[in-house]
Amino acid sequence: MSPYVLNLVGARLLIAALTLLIVSFAVFFATAMLPGDTATILLGQAATPEAVAGLRSAMHLDEPAFIRFMRWLAGLATGDLGTSYVNNIAVADLIGGRFVNTMRLAGVTTLIAVPLALTLGITAAMFRGSLYDRIVTIGTIGVISVPEFMIATAAVLIFSVYLKWLPALSIASDVTSIGQMLKIYAMPVITLTFVVSAQMIRMTRAAVVETIDTPYVEAALLKGASRPRMVLRHALPNAVGPIVNAIALSLSYLVGGVIIVETIFNYPGVAKLMVDGVETRDLPLIQSCAMIFCFGYLLLITLADIIAILANPRLR
Repeated sequence: MSPYVLNLVGARLLIAALTLLIVSFAVFFATAMLPGDTATILLGQAATPEAVAGLRSAMHLDEPAFIRFMRWLAGLATGDLGTSYVNNIAVADLIGGRFVNTMRLAGVTTLIAVPLALTLGITAAMFRGSLYDRIVTIGTIGVISVPEFMIATAAVLIFSVYLKWLPALSIASDVTSIGQMLKIYAMPVITLTFVVSAQMIRMTRAAVVETIDTPYVEAALLKGASRPRMVLRHALPNAVGPIVNAIALSLSYLVGGVIIVETIFNYPGVAKLMVDGVETRDLPLIQSCAMIFCFGYLLLITLADIIAILANPRLR
């Protein structure tokens, strides 16, 4: 690996770290500006001014915002996410179980979406210009144009209301068998698969088509190679870098999709926990959940950038 490539990778990592710092600043002050006083919400409207002032002092809410931000940032750097205002429990303990549920949902979606998207994207490029290619292209554009909540709502109407095949809510604590687990995960996974696969199909098709148009692949076709052999033996190995980059970039859409899906289907994940924290003005919980999603998004975007750099033959 050349020093130039190492410098590019290091620059991407530095940009990601600085972006995360800026995001932490935005998250903290955005949540601090939420309407309503946290101490009053926790104690109720009947609380005396003395009780409210005492609780604000105990939670350090009477300190300047910048001092509270620096204390919170130092806690993040050491792995201390703070204590929940509502439950008086460590935020890390509250997020722990929910994080496993969210990662399980994201993992199942990835296992389904990636093979599906690669198959459709590669075959659409293989038969470029055919009716099959046009159907796949129109379908992906249609899915991309529809917001996640519309896809989730349509899934509920079709599979829960009309067909009555699947439950409208995904309550993971009710799992007692494999069949029930499949039913519980089906609706969120279907919605997220649509969201993630559409972008991945388009980017995969574009990467393979670009490789097919190169002279050495066209030479293989002129020598008598069939179109499937031309794509699988000659084009696909040289499109691995862009395809992996497309996968990493497309999976970043899971971050926004998970928040909407967990809320609509009442799935007990980190996103649902964050929404509940917003309702109770549990600032440490909201801030920690938001930083987890921001970190996950930045990680995938940075990974996609690094893969694009390493896969670029001009930089080798």
